[in-house]
Amino acid sequence: MTDIAFSSAKNLAGMIRRRRIGCLELLDHYLARVERYNPTLNAVIAMDVANARKRARAADRALARGEVWGPLHGVPMTVKESFDMAGLPTTWGAPSHRDAVATSDALAVQRFRAAGAIPFGKTNVPMMLADWQSYNEIYGTTNNPWDLNLSPGGSSGGSAAALAAGLTGLEAGSDIGASIRNPAHYCGVFGHKPTWGICPPRGQALDGRVAPTDIAVIGPLARSAEDLEIALNVMAGPDEIDGAFWQLRLPKPRQSRLRDFRVAVMLDDPNAEVDRAVQDILAELARFLVRSKAKVSLTARPRIETGMAQRVYIALLRAATSGRQSDAELEANRRAAAELPPGDESYRARMMRANVMPHRDWLGFNEARHRMRLAWAEFFRDYDLLLCPAASSAAFPHDQAGERHERTIAVNGKRVPVTDQLFWAGLSGMAYLPSAVAPAGETAHGLPVGVQIVGPQGGDLTCIAFARLLEREYRAFLPPPGFS
Repeated sequence: MTDIAFSSAKNLAGMIRRRRIGCLELLDHYLARVERYNPTLNAVIAMDVANARKRARAADRALARGEVWGPLHGVPMTVKESFDMAGLPTTWGAPSHRDAVATSDALAVQRFRAAGAIPFGKTNVPMMLADWQSYNEIYGTTNNPWDLNLSPGGSSGGSAAALAAGLTGLEAGSDIGASIRNPAHYCGVFGHKPTWGICPPRGQALDGRVAPTDIAVIGPLARSAEDLEIALNVMAGPDEIDGAFWQLRLPKPRQSRLRDFRVAVMLDDPNAEVDRAVQDILAELARFLVRSKAKVSLTARPRIETGMAQRVYIALLRAATSGRQSDAELEANRRAAAELPPGDESYRARMMRANVMPHRDWLGFNEARHRMRLAWAEFFRDYDLLLCPAASSAAFPHDQAGERHERTIAVNGKRVPVTDQLFWAGLSGMAYLPSAVAPAGETAHGLPVGVQIVGPQGGDLTCIAFARLLEREYRAFLPPPGFS
């Protein structure tokens, strides 16, 4: 049964259809593992066991009649706390929303149910989804299953930790600043940040907000690349009002073998130095690709000045999240921004200015973003993918002191601002591009490292296809020790 816990969602669904295991039996297996392992992980923070078991029994009865609800029939899954799930709280870790209970499912949860999945719980997040750790005053701290003293990442940290520890069959997360990609990298699982706009986020917001947020996406995390494609197909496609006039048709990959790919590899950048342990693992992957006859370049890049890319990303990111400010916070931030020295280009200064920027300034940053989109499109005429780090280091120790921008991590023996590594989130995310993360190896200390696979806009299935080939020929998911 341990092997079952770490199986892919596709394999679990196949076992159910072949009657090798029942839907209720599988759900109870995962619930037992949550009871056994979650007290030390604190990844799953809310459950609706009664309704999940009711649905699992119905799924068993349906299968007995020859009915298959969809590709995920009977597969137990959890979702990030930020998604509405009827009867469970949606707080985003904010104490002010402690008592907010969803009365309906987010659209993505509805679609997973329609595909046959059995959502049974929700996983932990940082407050307001704003950290590469996952802790808050309501639910406490989530630990990394590879080392309980380390962060599992964020903001979908509970999602990745639950998958890695074998507590769930599939997960749904969100990403505006690597919130899918970073936890997948830290916990050794697969994740996919879709092209912006293809997965409607309705029901993944606070206070009933329905407008999509710039840069932000929702997407899947899983233990296999094939699961990413299955889940993406479930989540993607227009919301009801958009579906009246457009349909989503993601291009299928042109490549079927690693040797068919033209790949650029980016190991480091002055805006966000990468730890040698991470660089070495990605460099070894590049050497493997060369041996596999893929076309590999260590120097090809889009014609984008990366310092400008980082500046534009932070401006657009913090403008996108500025609506979270209360009136009092907005006024205080206006005063603080006015007092900044003109030459201050620290992360905090950029954040403060973006929190209160005039719309005219935003239009300038947006224009710069769209010029970069064109540069990326030109780059992808010659290369299929760009491979790069998902973060500057492997998972780091829990650090909850002070504000996020005041904290540091160790990179190549130096303490550097933790926010520097947002560069690896924004380079592609700001330009609306899809990125998958796949396991690439472990450091000398036994911590997982993932590779970020960036593709052209709409090239989601190509990113995932490359991850599938790596999974088959190079590196697959490995369970962390101690969870068998």
